[in-house]
Formats: sequence, C-alpha cells, structure tokens
Amino acid sequence: MSTKSILSDRINNLSESATLKMTKLGRELAAKGINVISLSVGEPDFNTPEHVKDAAKRALDENWTRYSPVSGYPELRQAIVNKLKNENGLDYDISNIVVSTGAKQSLSNVLLTLVNPGDEVIIPTPYWVSYSEMVVLAEGKSVFIDTTIESDFKITPEQLEAAITPKSKVFMFSSPCNPTGSVYSKEELEGLVRVFEKHPDIYIISDEIYEHINFVDQHESIAQFPSIKDRVIIINGFSKAFAMTGWRLGYIAANKEIAAANEKMQGQTTSGTCSISQRAGIIAYEQGLESVLEMKEAFARRRQLVYDLLNDIPGVKTNLPDGAFYFFPEISSFFGKKDPDGNVINNSADLALYLLNFGHVATVGGDSFGNNNYIRLSYAASDENLIEALKRIKEALGKLK
Repeated sequence: MSTKSILSDRINNLSESATLKMTKLGRELAAKGINVISLSVGEPDFNTPEHVKDAAKRALDENWTRYSPVSGYPELRQAIVNKLKNENGLDYDISNIVVSTGAKQSLSNVLLTLVNPGDEVIIPTPYWVSYSEMVVLAEGKSVFIDTTIESDFKITPEQLEAAITPKSKVFMFSSPCNPTGSVYSKEELEGLVRVFEKHPDIYIISDEIYEHINFVDQHESIAQFPSIKDRVIIINGFSKAFAMTGWRLGYIAANKEIAAANEKMQGQTTSGTCSISQRAGIIAYEQGLESVLEMKEAFARRRQLVYDLLNDIPGVKTNLPDGAFYFFPEISSFFGKKDPDGNVINNSADLALYLLNFGHVATVGGDSFGNNNYIRLSYAASDENLIEALKRIKEALGKLK
C-alpha cells in the first residue's frame, strides 16, 4: 500500500489554528468534569445587542432567506460606507465594499487576490495566528519584523524599510492588535506611511476588527493618508464590537479593482454571506454604538484588573495594552523549569499546556503568534473568572522548579 499522502501539499503545509486547538483541548477537559477557565479564545463574553437580534427576527419574518448578492446587500454596503465616513472620516462608495463571511474570509480573499507564488508579505510580530498560514495558502512568503514588550510590540519606520525587498507585495498588520492589544497612534502611522510612499508597489492590509475596543484616543486608520489610501485594504467586521462572532459578518474597503477581484474570488467560493446576518448588520451600524461603549467600559475595568493580577506573579512581565482584550505577557523566565511530574518547560507551547493541565486555565503559547517568549491571555471573561484564572496561573507557575 502506498504511503504517499492523498492530501494536497497545500493542506499538508498548513498548521492547525493554535487558538482553536487550545479551545478544543479545554473543552475536552471540561467534558471530563474538570472546571476549565478559558482565556484562549478571542470572543466577547457579552450577548449580541437586543436591537440587532430583533432585526434578524424581522428579517426571517420578512423572508430575507434567499441568495444575497455576492458582495453584500447594497443597503449594508451603504451602511458601511456611512460608518467609514462618519466614524473614520474616510470616503468610499459601495463599489469599494465587499461583505464576506467574517473578517477572516475577507483577509483570505485579499491575500489570494493579491499574492503570487514567491511574493513577500511583511508581517510585524506578534501577529494573529492565521496571518502566516493564509500566506502559505496564497503561496507567498512571510517576512517577519520582530518586536518586543519594550516597544509595546510596535515597529519603527526603520524596521519597515529594512524588511522591504524587490519581492515585497503586501504589508499586513492589525491595530488594535491581536494578540498584544497595541494601538498605533496617528504619528506612528505617519512614520510608516513615509516609507510606503517610497515603495508604490506595496499594498497595505489594515486589520481594524478591534477598532472600537480602544482605551486611548480615537481609532486611527492608515487609510486616512491620501498618498497611500488607494493601496490600503481595510479589514473590519461586526464580531468584536457587536458581540456577533457567530454571525460571520466581515468586509473590506478597498480600491475598485481590488474590491472587484474579491467579489470575483468570493463568487467562486462561498458567494454572498448569510442574508439574515446582513440584515442585522444594517441595523447594528444604523442604530449607533451605545452597546459597544458599554462593553468597552467593562473591558477597560477588566484590563486594569488583569494588569494588577499579572504584576503580582513573580517571573511574569507585562505591559498595559491600549486596545483589544488581550495581554501578551513575557514568560521566558519559566523555560527550563520542571513541572511536578518532571517534564521540562521548553517553550511557550509547553507552558500553555502546563497551565491547562495543571492550572485548568486555557491560554495560547506565543510561538503561534510569532514570539515564543510570551503567552496570550484573553480577558473577555467575567471578573470572577478572571480573578480565579489568574489565581490558578500564579499557583501553577509557583510549582515549577
């Protein structure tokens, strides 16, 4: 019998999502009756706002149940255009907007429509786990720019310039950032823009899915700079701001050529996204941000709570993130130590598994985000669970020798 894999090289070269893997392992332990607190998943623990759910119910009653346009209902695309104008000061029309089955599909669509085999995609580390794997699917090459906690995990213009080669095609980043919560200021973005102005063949994918979970100033989009706006592809969606993760509703805003290419790509894969989700999305954007601001207040309180608790754990080093709902603490001081069973902690993945199996807290190793010396903690959980989780983490780390 042949030992050759029946699967494509494409799938064999692809890694499993680390965040989903840890969530799965945590659920398996929970199924055995173990009380596991999950800080591994990037999902608000709030319910979708009532007015959004009511809009979905109305859509069902009004029979919005047929195929939707590939790029999204015109009314939703117009609501997105209005949002970008009113909240971000950005001018688009609906021909620039393509709605997809979540921001994740939007990201994938853009890379598949821009990247040729061998093209380089520049990605600051740490990065969301799927970025580099999407580049693999597009047959491109990821070029990483490393950052540290001392720089609040942000790159400098000099680092960006040094990473650019004749093969550079795309720069991809998020602000606010998953997994670090870092937020680029307007001045910091201006510095990067001056570099991009010298390299007109590079396109910028700006992942802004966490824009409303921002604890400093207003959200700043790199698309605000006229000199490069036509090369910026904004990625956004409804999952984080409106607690609509299961609704699978995201979108891009891009120049017309790129938008049309994404519509073409999507027309041969998923076609239009869920009709009911789209009708609810219209209302989410038309009826304001009151529920979003309420969630933001809760996240701000939790951020301070977790920051104080992390700083109380010997050997853990952390900064205070400016956005999103994650901490990315430095934990390399525990490498080389042994757990109570004698197993050596060699890296962040080992530490995350140790915290799951001994502390019953699900986190994610930083190696999956491109920085092995860290782990990611989500504070999208109740105050009670956060206090208990950080207590368990402190106790578990204290048992390493």
